[in-house]
Amino acid sequence: MKLEAEFTSEPFRGEGAPPEHAVRARDAADAAGLDTDFGPLGTLARGSADELFAALPSIARAALEGGATRVTLQLRRTDDSDTVPAVELNSALSRLIADVERELGSKLRDLDRPEKQRAVRLLRERGAFNLRKSVSAVAEELGVTRFTVYNYLNREAD
Repeated sequence: MKLEAEFTSEPFRGEGAPPEHAVRARDAADAAGLDTDFGPLGTLARGSADELFAALPSIARAALEGGATRVTLQLRRTDDSDTVPAVELNSALSRLIADVERELGSKLRDLDRPEKQRAVRLLRERGAFNLRKSVSAVAEELGVTRFTVYNYLNREAD
């Protein structure tokens, strides 16, 4: 069984370097051999159920020892498409994505990384991220995590 763990640690910090507790939690996940995406709002770790279950205590301990006051965890199966709820796009967001796909000449999922970053920039410029649950929906269409989309958005803001 394949799993994905999304964990956040608090307190959050808006700007500047990520807090020590978030970095330590990510490092613990990396040390456990998990595939990670580190984002401004949390970390996503992927691996087999055995790998992930074995790593969770060290991830939580690292965050708390790094100064976290709270660690929140969500787990989801990723090996069975029936257990992963599909993201339903609203019609406005669907239209915006279709326009960007036409402009870039490809489905978002098929773009390389620089083009995915460009797609996120175009969607931001067109107001896509003002729509409810748009980051999750765009991430699904791109075939990346929502943390990756947040990283792309933050890169554009810098």
